[in-house]
Amino acid sequence: MSEKQPVAYDEENVFILQNGLNLYVKLTDLVSFLGVSKQYIGQLVNQGTLIKTETDYGPMYNIMDSVKTYMDSQSEKIKKTEEEKKIDKIRAQAEAKLKVAKAAMAELQSKELQGKMHRSEDVQLFTQGLIDMIKGSLMSLPGQLAVEASLCETAEEAQILIKDAVKEILREISEFDYDPEKYEALVRERQNLDEKQDDEE
Repeated sequence: MSEKQPVAYDEENVFILQNGLNLYVKLTDLVSFLGVSKQYIGQLVNQGTLIKTETDYGPMYNIMDSVKTYMDSQSEKIKKTEEEKKIDKIRAQAEAKLKVAKAAMAELQSKELQGKMHRSEDVQLFTQGLIDMIKGSLMSLPGQLAVEASLCETAEEAQILIKDAVKEILREISEFDYDPEKYEALVRERQNLDEKQDDEE
């Protein structure tokens, strides 16, 4: 009884009859299989994503390893794109809340009177503190979440991570209080300075 051959072929087909064999193909076949260009395959090889193997039959690619690695890289790219969109959406929402906070501070300027209306530079000084706090939180958000988000196994886990970070920023905004005594201190300090300048003149 003849031994069964691991591979059989005819004029157009190759049949793998044994499990666990490493199957190598030429670049043209890999391009056809993945549906990408030769140039793109070259880029993936240069990046180290795909491995080109020198064989006795010329440069070839392990089809199983190449397909798995390519699919993994595409899945990771999609995952990163989705995470970036979520962060952009959260940033836009936070910026909208910042505009509301600035509008509220502007309204406070017109309503809070202590003998006379507060000067705009006084309100701007305290408002800038809030703006700097929110801006710093927003600018640091991608860096804070990048590593942790990349470790999330599902989109739901990444969403929870991002929501928690945004809630923390909103909590800090909610704790920002208007302090009338600080405004009064600024007014008194400026009045004393004005009086001193008048005396010198």
